Amino acid sequence: MAALAQRIKQWGAELGFQGLGIADVDLSAAEGRLAEWLGLGWHGEMDYMARHAALRAQPTQLLPGTVRVISCRMDYLADMPRSVEDELAKPSQAYLARYARGRDYHKVMRSRLQKLCERIEAEVGPFGHRAFADSAPVMEVELAVRAGIGWRGKHTLLLDREGSWFFLGEIYCDLPLDCDAEKENHCGTCQRCIDICPTGAITAPYQLDARRCISYLTIELKGAIPLELRPLIGNRVYGCDDCQLVCPWNGFARLSTEEDFQVRNGLDRSELIDLFAWTAEEFDQRMQGSPIRRIGYERWLRNLAVGLGNAPSSPEIIQSLKKRMDHPSLLVREHVSWALERHGLAA
Repeated sequence: MAALAQRIKQWGAELGFQGLGIADVDLSAAEGRLAEWLGLGWHGEMDYMARHAALRAQPTQLLPGTVRVISCRMDYLADMPRSVEDELAKPSQAYLARYARGRDYHKVMRSRLQKLCERIEAEVGPFGHRAFADSAPVMEVELAVRAGIGWRGKHTLLLDREGSWFFLGEIYCDLPLDCDAEKENHCGTCQRCIDICPTGAITAPYQLDARRCISYLTIELKGAIPLELRPLIGNRVYGCDDCQLVCPWNGFARLSTEEDFQVRNGLDRSELIDLFAWTAEEFDQRMQGSPIRRIGYERWLRNLAVGLGNAPSSPEIIQSLKKRMDHPSLLVREHVSWALERHGLAA
C-alpha cells in the first residue's frame, strides 16, 4: 500500500495535479465544528449544508466501504495578481473572482480524477471508488488538510507555501493506502485576510459568517442583497479574492498552464456598463461553459447594478441604469432603483 500510494502520487503529477495526498475518513473533530457553524446560521440560504451535514462528516455514509480519500489539487491562477488596491482601483470596471474567469473547472477536474481512477484500476484491478469535484457533500478543505495538501488559513480556505489559488477534487476509495501527515500551520500572527475583508465576514481566525461574504452574496444568495452590505461590495460582481490577494503565501503562487483556466471574454478588464448591456441571449452565449452561468441572467444584472451604484457617477452609468428601470424582474428593478438613488436620482 505504501508503494501504491507513491505511484498514485506520480500518476497524479503526470495527469496535471500540483498536489496529491491521502487521508483517512475520521472527520469526527470537524463534525462538531460544522454543527456549531450551522447552529449559528452562518450558512445563510445554503440549506444543502445542513441537509447533508451527516454525509459531509461521515464519508462512509456517502460511499459505503470507503476507508481512504485521495485529495487532489489543481492550480488555476492565470495571471500574476497585484495588490488589492491595484486590482480594485478601477471602480467602473467589473471585478470577477479569478477562478471564474476561465471555463468551469468541474469538467476538467472530473476528467483528470477519472483518468487517475483508471490508472489505479489498471494496477490493482476493480476497486470501490467514486470521484468528486464539488459535486457532492464533501468536506474538501478538511480532507485536504488531513491529506497533507496544506493547512486551513484564517480565512478558512486551504493554504500552503504556494498560496491558495487552486481547486480541490477527491476520490473516495476502499483501498487501505498509507496516509500522509498533516502539514504545520504557517499563518503565524498574520491576519491580513481578516483585516482586508470588505464586509467583515471573517469574524475571527478560522470563523466565517457566509451571510456577509461577498462570494455568498453574489453567487449563492438568490434574493436581494442586504442594503447595508451593498456599498461594501464595491465593483465585485462575482465572488471576491481580497483575502487571497493580500495573503503573503500567494506571493509564491505559480501560474497555471491549463488552457481551460485562461481568461475568456475579457473578464479581467470588462467595464460594468458593457456587461450590464448584455442581453439574456448574450449572457447565455458568452457564459457557455463558465461557472458564472449558474447564477443566471437575473442575478447577473442584480450584481452589476450594485457595482454600477458604487461606481463614480457619470452620464453613461446613469443612462445604463435607466435602461433597466422597467426590467421584468422585480429583483433587478429594486437594485437598479437603489443604484440610481446612489447617484442622486429617484428611480
